[in-house]
Amino acid sequence: MAAGLLLGTFLPGLNDLLDAVKIGSVSLPIAIGLLAMMYPVLAKVRYSQIGEVTTDRRLLFSSLFLNWLLGPLLMFALAWLMLPDLPEYRTGLIIIGLARCIAMVLIWNDLACGDREAAAVLVAVNSVFQIVAYSVLGYFYLELLPRWLGLDTASLDVSMWDIAKIVLVFLGIPLVAGYLTRRWGERSRGVEWYESKFMPKIAPWALYGLLFTIVVLFALQGETITSQPLDVARIALPLLTYFGLMWLFSFALGLRLGMSYEKNAAMSFTAASNNFELAIAVAIGVFGVTSGQALAGVVGPLIEVPVLVGLVYVSLWARRRFYPTSPGAGERR
Repeated sequence: MAAGLLLGTFLPGLNDLLDAVKIGSVSLPIAIGLLAMMYPVLAKVRYSQIGEVTTDRRLLFSSLFLNWLLGPLLMFALAWLMLPDLPEYRTGLIIIGLARCIAMVLIWNDLACGDREAAAVLVAVNSVFQIVAYSVLGYFYLELLPRWLGLDTASLDVSMWDIAKIVLVFLGIPLVAGYLTRRWGERSRGVEWYESKFMPKIAPWALYGLLFTIVVLFALQGETITSQPLDVARIALPLLTYFGLMWLFSFALGLRLGMSYEKNAAMSFTAASNNFELAIAVAIGVFGVTSGQALAGVVGPLIEVPVLVGLVYVSLWARRRFYPTSPGAGERR
């Protein structure tokens, strides 16, 4: 953030430089950063395990309900309730709510001692489902539902195809590349080599891509951030509310359904996290790199990380409180 703000201050012509070469409506450097974020994450997914989720239909259907019905609807409601006068930020939050987590949830799940295989399966399901559902849901929540409810969408001009193009490029390309990479690695060198040798070499590029994108976005959004800090705070408030409510409801649902702690943790963190890489890509591709929608996408991960770290501790406390016989429930981490 600091590096980006300094760049924006001392390089006022950075926007023109970044726009010199574009992929569609996204500048080439930012496109490279976005693809670098997505590819390692999708190469890590164990696609062969997607079919295994049918052995626990409660987990599958509960996760689909939380991720693709409740999550987007909750973010839509919070965005309109808390940002009725800021349409660009409101749209950015709705875009975030539609992007279900396929990356950082694996880290939160591991820290909370959740079921790794269940989390990997849910990540794989979300990865495939986003290709099919994201653009349709985006059009529904950004255009159709506000119109049906009589809400003002006069300032919004977005089509389902606009969103679909960005999703196909910035999720479809790395998804296919990640799938083919895993198939090649496992067949030619074996699963052990792929997991222990190959993945550690490419995994850091997701972080490099994320950091690069955040630096550039904050450089381009620096004037807005420094001149309107209250707007940033207003973006943060519905995000804080969303993460907390999604995790608490998901964990309570898992308890009600009698799930083990490990699977409940995997489901809860999957539901409470979001795919900010995709949300940022959509916001930039559809609305532009200096838009309010892009700013909301950038603020998102900066709020998610500390909140989800806090929820890891809540989850470990809940294991001791509600799952006293679970392995490791008596340990403090």
